Amino acid sequence: MYSSYFSGNHEWLAVLPTSVFEAISPVSTHGLALVGIIAGVALGVWVLWLSVVRICKLKANIDRTSESAPLINPDLRTDLQRHHTVTASGSDTLLCSICANLDFYQIFLDGIPETEKIPLGSLSTILERSYQCSFCRLISFHFSHVDLSGIECGMFSMNCGCLREPFYRPKFHCYRLHMIIMKDPDHLLEKYPAFGAAGLPTIHLMQEDAFKFGRPPDLHGRRKWIKLCQEKHGDVCTGNVWRTDRKLPGFVRVVDVVSMAVVPAPSGRRYVSLSYVWGGIGTEYWTTKDNITERSKPGGLNTANLPDTITDSILFVRQLGERYIWIDALCIIQDDLKDKSTQLHAMDSVYGLSHLTIIAAGSTTARDPLPGCRPRTRTLQQHIEVVQGLHLCVAPPRLREAITLSAWNTRCWTCQESVLSRRRIYFTGQQVYFDCRRDTFCEDIIAESEHPRSRSFLQLSSGQTFPTLHSFESYVWAVEACTRRSLTIESDIVDALTGVTNALAIAFGLGDPARAFQYGMMLTDLHHALLWQHDPYTPRARRAPPDGGSSPWSSWAWATWRGAVIYKAADVNYSGEPTVKEPFVDPWYILDVRRAPRSAYSSPRGILDPTELTLDIHRPLKPGTLIFRTTSCQFGIARRGDEESSECVHYGHFNIFSTTSSPPTWVGSTILPLCPPPPTCLEFIVLSRDPDKFIYYHECLLNVMAVSQNEGLMERVGLGVIHEAAWIASRPEEKVVFLR
Repeated sequence: MYSSYFSGNHEWLAVLPTSVFEAISPVSTHGLALVGIIAGVALGVWVLWLSVVRICKLKANIDRTSESAPLINPDLRTDLQRHHTVTASGSDTLLCSICANLDFYQIFLDGIPETEKIPLGSLSTILERSYQCSFCRLISFHFSHVDLSGIECGMFSMNCGCLREPFYRPKFHCYRLHMIIMKDPDHLLEKYPAFGAAGLPTIHLMQEDAFKFGRPPDLHGRRKWIKLCQEKHGDVCTGNVWRTDRKLPGFVRVVDVVSMAVVPAPSGRRYVSLSYVWGGIGTEYWTTKDNITERSKPGGLNTANLPDTITDSILFVRQLGERYIWIDALCIIQDDLKDKSTQLHAMDSVYGLSHLTIIAAGSTTARDPLPGCRPRTRTLQQHIEVVQGLHLCVAPPRLREAITLSAWNTRCWTCQESVLSRRRIYFTGQQVYFDCRRDTFCEDIIAESEHPRSRSFLQLSSGQTFPTLHSFESYVWAVEACTRRSLTIESDIVDALTGVTNALAIAFGLGDPARAFQYGMMLTDLHHALLWQHDPYTPRARRAPPDGGSSPWSSWAWATWRGAVIYKAADVNYSGEPTVKEPFVDPWYILDVRRAPRSAYSSPRGILDPTELTLDIHRPLKPGTLIFRTTSCQFGIARRGDEESSECVHYGHFNIFSTTSSPPTWVGSTILPLCPPPPTCLEFIVLSRDPDKFIYYHECLLNVMAVSQNEGLMERVGLGVIHEAAWIASRPEEKVVFLR
């Protein structure tokens, strides 16, 4: 029990309990000395306590984030400006004449529209001024290894979020400063490739100065990012068109991080998944037929044998308060082909239903730690300058830039792992990022909106939203993204895309994914799917058949060929995706996989008679042969003279000429491999008509395929477009095509 407050010079006694007085009675000389010591200490503590209370009250006036009152009212805004004027006085001695005339506090408070960007002079001049100017030094530190001559630089601000509801009047945003090239940026980026690699810096306020602007630094914390997504985003992030009412298949295993065992995934329980780079063979830590029984027992998974990426992921799951994590090397029996195939074909469920996906984007192998998960696993070099009393620094790269620089982004398997996940947390060498369908957060943010309808520049740096509104558009994006990445085993290309194709089949009602997609090709839109092109910088080389098979994949499927694939029109004057108004490859048949025709066109697209499904020479057809009726014709070709020759280019644009006229007449364009050089005359077959794309031609064009032929079997060589009138005038031959 404590005494009440006293008056006069003995107020310090009020903080002492009554038992203290009883303990020091009767009074003695030593007792009085002890009382004096205690009194002095108590007085000091009391004075310090009053000071702390006063400071907290003052700071509370600035940092108040109550939902019921505006964070910054007009009076407080005036007080903050007055406070800034006092603290910033005399700080211009470290600024050049240009920067000294800028009010950085006002810039961070109100922003600068890009239309009113502030010129700062050439980057070479900024480098010269950096010895006397803190702000110029901050910029030049970013460009220390770049040729700066001829580049004029300016500055504007971009909103990086607004404080949480209610919205304030005036609306109070958080701004970052963005550097910009003042004149002809595209030309300069081509002229100075090193400059393009360095990028343009973004300068932001350090967290320690957030209170000067009334900004709460309350979104620093990975648990809060996930919680905000769960509570604010609703079905946008918790559900998806291919995840509705779905459950994880019973054969899927997960790691129980409490019992440290590989167990069947508990029905209805949350789990986390991992996306990472193996970086080579890992037989010493893989789950195999020999160790799966031992690993299924409590304590059977020994972390001493696991690489750092996996052990750190398990540690992080424990820190989050979660219990289960899916890791491919541990949850799939790596030397059991049947189990491996079954599990890999469920990747749409594994990643799509995962509560969160950990992405080890800062690792090059599984032996690397998750940067920032444990102390001393990340080395940051951050240059900070004090400008007019504000601590400023160059921000780490945004999410898209950080991912682009990672080894993780080069691997084919990781593509579907990312796009299928509802929430992703990226561990990079610069910082940790969180990304979902609605928001993007990172460690260097100061204040972000919690309002579900607000947007910030961070969201613009996130990855592709999958799927889009159209099935084929989503398919094209996935094919182009995956084929740009590398595979240790080239024949894995279709398996690495199976999760995406399964999701598309479910999302758009395409039926059984195994029938809707063959060899990576979208059969439900085959007339579109056939119009793919090789990337011109990719050598023409076939992939080895999967599992060491002797039968190669069909030439008409992009998965048959190594390297990047693009869906682009064959005419150099048109850069958009090829489109189809009327398909001619309908009906079609794939040997061993027959599809009922959607409609019957007039000749030459009539329904095939069963006797026409075999070659006249009775040569046995291999699985994957595409059979359909169309027309065929021979045309001359010649490479365009306006193209530059380069050892890096493996495909070129060729003009198509009619051989029935004298002199030969140009009738279309095609893209063909340069090695070996194509013959001067090629056979073409019609795939579809597109009357809308090339309006300036005043007539329809036909999408055609250049083919080679051997004993009645055709093989794809390239893709092109030909004027419909020229095709008809060339008297094409009707035939049944056997495209292998």
